Amino acid sequence: MTIRRRAILAGAALGALAAPTTLRAQATVVRWGDLLPANHPQVLMIERIAAELRDKTSGRIQIQAFPGGQLGSGRDMMEAVSAGALQFTTDGAGALGAFLPALTLFEAPYLWRDAAHLAKASGTPVFGRMNDELVSRRGMRMLNVTYYGKRHLTAGSRQVRSPADMQGFRLRVPPVDVFRAMAEAWGARATPIAFPELYLALSQGAVDGQENPLPTIQSAKLFEVQKFLVLTEHIITPRIIIVNDAFWRGLRAPDRDAMQAAFASAAAWQDQELLAQEARAVSELRGAGMTVIEPDVAAWSAPVLAKVPAQFESRWGRGAFDALKAL
Repeated sequence: MTIRRRAILAGAALGALAAPTTLRAQATVVRWGDLLPANHPQVLMIERIAAELRDKTSGRIQIQAFPGGQLGSGRDMMEAVSAGALQFTTDGAGALGAFLPALTLFEAPYLWRDAAHLAKASGTPVFGRMNDELVSRRGMRMLNVTYYGKRHLTAGSRQVRSPADMQGFRLRVPPVDVFRAMAEAWGARATPIAFPELYLALSQGAVDGQENPLPTIQSAKLFEVQKFLVLTEHIITPRIIIVNDAFWRGLRAPDRDAMQAAFASAAAWQDQELLAQEARAVSELRGAGMTVIEPDVAAWSAPVLAKVPAQFESRWGRGAFDALKAL
């Protein structure tokens, strides 16, 4: 972690203690880190939450957003939330699995059918149990589950139409073992790279391709360094609002209620905005110069479903994958 990032996070932990009592009584300053660029709907969601809370609390709750990996990697920010140096971050269930491995179930490949199916996740008993365990083990609480989008494959100079074309393909994946297992089921060489470093890695040919939702491919301008878009629909990613539990419990009940109302309305906006962006993204990416390939999705799912659920069953729980898939 850089000196600047350490300084920001240290300030987040010590700022409230250093502030005069009268100032602390007037305002609660909340720092929220995210990996995504400032123009992504997930970050715009944070800005909407900040605006609503500022209005409804007359400025007493002030949220400061730090997008684009300013505070480090996703792991850095989740560690900071766990330690109480940062109040909020947003990240995927797979990444959060570094702190509670069973959570990778919620970002398993070919599990969710669509956004409506994913929306059922947070209401399941298994999610509730995992949330309680995450609080107990690491002092982090999962609040809202948001839609991040269907993930698709992109490639640079190498055209890909089926898993047979993935032999030896250097595929950037997040540092999540379930993603790595999926890539290997296709025959690819899984290469974990932090998201803020992805554009440069693609531009320099360090990897052959990557996989992400369409709005992320657009907002990060990956179409500038990738020629082919392959609509594999391999994962529907939930992104989760994560809070330091001690901070959350330390809020007055009316402030928690105000935050939860703001989260709900802004997350609903974000989900709809991402769905709208996805609906028009293929034609826009085609217009930006990408060659769009519509493959046989069943051919991509078959090798993954044959290996990955069984590989992680001991972690996820027997029958848990099938139970969520059947919701």
